[in-house]
Amino acid sequence: MPEAFAAVGNPLNLLAARGQMGFSLGWHIILACFGVGMPAFTVFAEWRGHRTGNEDYLRLAHRWAKAMGVLFAVGAVSGTILSFEMGQLWPGLMARYGQVVGLPFALEGFAFFIEAIFLGIYLYGWDRLPRRWHVLTGLPVCVAGVASAFFIVSANAWMNQPRGFDLVNGTPVHVRPWAAMFNPAMPRQVLHMILAAFMVAGFGIASVYAVGMLRGRRDRYHRIGFLLPFTTAAIIAPVQVIVGDSIARFLATNQHTKLAAIEGLNRTGSHVPISIGGLYVDGRMQYALRVPNALSLLVGYRPSTVVHGLYEVPPADRPPINPVHLGFQVMVAIGFGLVLLGIWLALAWWRHRDLPRSRWFLRLASISGLAAAVALEAGWVTTEVGRQPWIVWRFMRTSDAVNPVPGLWISLLSLLAVYTVLTVAAVYVLDRLRRQRVTAPQEGWTEEYSP
Repeated sequence: MPEAFAAVGNPLNLLAARGQMGFSLGWHIILACFGVGMPAFTVFAEWRGHRTGNEDYLRLAHRWAKAMGVLFAVGAVSGTILSFEMGQLWPGLMARYGQVVGLPFALEGFAFFIEAIFLGIYLYGWDRLPRRWHVLTGLPVCVAGVASAFFIVSANAWMNQPRGFDLVNGTPVHVRPWAAMFNPAMPRQVLHMILAAFMVAGFGIASVYAVGMLRGRRDRYHRIGFLLPFTTAAIIAPVQVIVGDSIARFLATNQHTKLAAIEGLNRTGSHVPISIGGLYVDGRMQYALRVPNALSLLVGYRPSTVVHGLYEVPPADRPPINPVHLGFQVMVAIGFGLVLLGIWLALAWWRHRDLPRSRWFLRLASISGLAAAVALEAGWVTTEVGRQPWIVWRFMRTSDAVNPVPGLWISLLSLLAVYTVLTVAAVYVLDRLRRQRVTAPQEGWTEEYSP
């Protein structure tokens, strides 16, 4: 590694770079989720409205399309910032491994342009294109949003399971970009992220209409606006739990230090319990509720399954335990809570063909979007912090990839200022959109409702 990229002697520089990247990614990923899930809800609502003649679906599609345009515009800014940060903050990574992992980044650029072009056509063509053609212009937006998530997450999966090159004297040779992109971690991690995106978008949209229903707006417009995204997200939630279970077993074999950090497990052994709650204090997990044999059963379906502990690697190669453990705990707790909320709706619908009669259901549904976003952020903390101290698992340390040039703290503070402006602007525009009436010139009507 060139000495110019060594930042071990400047830990503050590393902290600033990690803080900036973490904040940028944590901010952008919420918008990215709406970019993946919201087009599908919007296009389906429009198609359903045309097919059934139900104007409420069309009103919803028209409003969601406007919100989608605002979120895409803001997300394009934050995504562009992230692309520059890869080179600005982590030149060591891009200098050595850019040729290996560059393919998914390039393909994501194509997906982004396709999404932007067709989103523009979709928004502009509301009152200018025939119904069928207008719906069809929305389909590439849906596909491109999912494709963008696929390419970006496959690059992140490569950082967890690097493949597609041979390392000779510290230099990658015989580079195989497709093998790098389709690495062993890619299928599970991509699926986990795409499902999470639909959950964040679905529960997020539904929570807006849940608030409206709590305020007494029980008309068909609000019911459809709530039920369409909420039901979709609720169906996905238990599937997400199954995918998460598969990832845990994958970690046990391929990245066992991360799994050990998730559970605060020091020593390798069998009959390993799962720790619920607790903190890692003085070198061991304390204050946790332990479920006997549960981790061994989860990993290998037998209590005798051996699970590897943290002590198998040197202390310098272990990730921070508490952020990884607590991030995982928050993600799982919220995930199961959302599953239970979906079951509550399913039981009420089976018995009464209606929403649950308790206002507590709507109260909980009104915060389900925020909860899903928190679970997403917690999951990314688990994924990213759990890989530390490696930026490329067992090939390059994060401290060796960071930019050694002084001044990264200034960059971090500037970024915080820019994102503050973006947040205020986005909230202001979305609130104005919420207050204005919905129109659909193609259908010749106006809508006074506000969710």
